[in-house]
Amino acid sequence: MFEFPKNLYTDVRIEHIHETSINFTNNVLENNKVRAYSGAIIRVFDGQRWYYKSISNLSNIQKEIEDLSKMAKENEKIYEHEVIKKLQVNKGEYLSYKGLELDKIPREDKFTLAKEALELTRDKKEGKNFKVNYDDSRVVKEFYSSKGSNLKFDYQLCGIKISYSFNVNGKSFEDNSRIATYDFNKLKDIKNKFQDDYNESLNYAKNSKPITPGKYTVVMSPLIVGVFAHESFGHKSEADFMIGDENMMKEWKIGTKVGADILSIVDYGGYLGSGYVPFDDEGTKAEKTYLIKDGILTGRLHSARSAAIIGEELTGNARAVSFEFEPIVRMTSTYIAPGDKTKEELIQEVEEGIYICDCKYGTGMSTFTIAPSRAYMIRNGKLAEPVNVAVMTGNVMETLYNIDGVSKELELEDNIWGGCGKMEQAPLAVSFGGPYVRVKNIQIQ
Repeated sequence: MFEFPKNLYTDVRIEHIHETSINFTNNVLENNKVRAYSGAIIRVFDGQRWYYKSISNLSNIQKEIEDLSKMAKENEKIYEHEVIKKLQVNKGEYLSYKGLELDKIPREDKFTLAKEALELTRDKKEGKNFKVNYDDSRVVKEFYSSKGSNLKFDYQLCGIKISYSFNVNGKSFEDNSRIATYDFNKLKDIKNKFQDDYNESLNYAKNSKPITPGKYTVVMSPLIVGVFAHESFGHKSEADFMIGDENMMKEWKIGTKVGADILSIVDYGGYLGSGYVPFDDEGTKAEKTYLIKDGILTGRLHSARSAAIIGEELTGNARAVSFEFEPIVRMTSTYIAPGDKTKEELIQEVEEGIYICDCKYGTGMSTFTIAPSRAYMIRNGKLAEPVNVAVMTGNVMETLYNIDGVSKELELEDNIWGGCGKMEQAPLAVSFGGPYVRVKNIQIQ
């Protein structure tokens, strides 16, 4: 398709993007927009330096390859370079959404869905500041390299979200009901989901009381588990953080015992959802990577560069937020693997503790912090009154050892309204989740 220069490595990543955004705020239509555009990034490597160019005019790709190659120095041994030797050669067409392509759903159907969601809020007298967001994104990627890669694959996600707030007894509470999925037809479930979510939120706003600070046994929902796995452990597993940092390499030596025997953490781009990455932005096929298996550190996430420098295998985690950026090491779908208990068993075995089901945000590296939006006391093995929890926090390594129960479920949280941030690249689509997980001695405030 392209003429690649001799004695240089070259790859071309092309992206065809279709996006829809429809927003209502307090019954007023604020946005109804469709964008369809394409772009590409060209990379040339001579063994010493990478040369990049991002463009929106695809007819200029060949010219840009030639211009970049003029800046590089020919290297007869470029394909013996450790980074280039790592790069895979994959070919074929992998279109995963045939019959469900979001760019083929009529715009009128998307607007009707958003209007129907808005109608659901009409008789809700307790709620304020209603917002309805419909958003979708479909990307078809092509990847070509001078080693012989020739790939075409796709990614898509859509979502409907109804946001609202309550002001009860002088106390404000914000919440939302949302669905994000690759299948537009599944968004119609928002009609039933919203009613349940709204009623639970209203009950929480009316009846929640401040928690007594202290250390508790906590049962975390799959969403909270995913935030913990992503923020507290996933970022530490991105191998580019370790390059040149001897202390971190020692701390994260493969084979080190880092958590309870029942703990396994996985990153895998093969699940359809917001973390779906069948091939990364260097053309590497997605691999299921166990970061921790049975409490033992077993893996890291890699680009070709980090894998070559550290001397490990590729994992399919070289990703860029768009064609305007070079790929760096990023997560895909990161989750704690299921265990052998049920959610009910995890709760029944707690005399006094807390169940945390949703959160506003989470952060963490050595110490993690999660700000719950809804939490409930557990008393004598049963869910009890709603409580206000400002933050749950702890040392990451100590917490990994304090996990004493993992349920059988595996639920991944998809999100089209945000994503992961690293360096200047955000928001990158990822997903996270896991089973229900019980942890002892968590500091609650």
